[in-house]
Amino acid sequence: MSLNDIEREYLSTQRLGRLATVAPDGTLQNNPVSFRYNPETRTIDIGGHGMGASRKFRNIQAGGEVAFVVDDIVSFQPWKVRGLEIRGRAEALADQPPPMPGFSGELIRIHPRRVLAWGLDPAVQGMQKRTVEPAL
Repeated sequence: MSLNDIEREYLSTQRLGRLATVAPDGTLQNNPVSFRYNPETRTIDIGGHGMGASRKFRNIQAGGEVAFVVDDIVSFQPWKVRGLEIRGRAEALADQPPPMPGFSGELIRIHPRRVLAWGLDPAVQGMQKRTVEPAL
């Protein structure tokens, strides 16, 4: 299993995440991105306008290790935050059907390996961490 029901439900309510990639020279890049959970491949798919010409796409082509974070603030009083960090291997795919109008035909597909979750399950306090099996 990649992501559990609670994690998938949370992602379905969010529209923006942050993708961290590593450039060939070792520098890091972190960008806000649109995304969707792909139930067929059990991956996170990231698209955008001009994706194939972006630095993040080139970084993935050159390497592929990524961290992806989606989080939000539920309340200030009391303080309550929730979110997911997904670490894994990504691939840069070309000639894909654009997920929505205005998006290019390239996408980044993240195959989760490690998932860190906080504030998603009211029955669990603190951060949950687990290693997941890669999608086949």
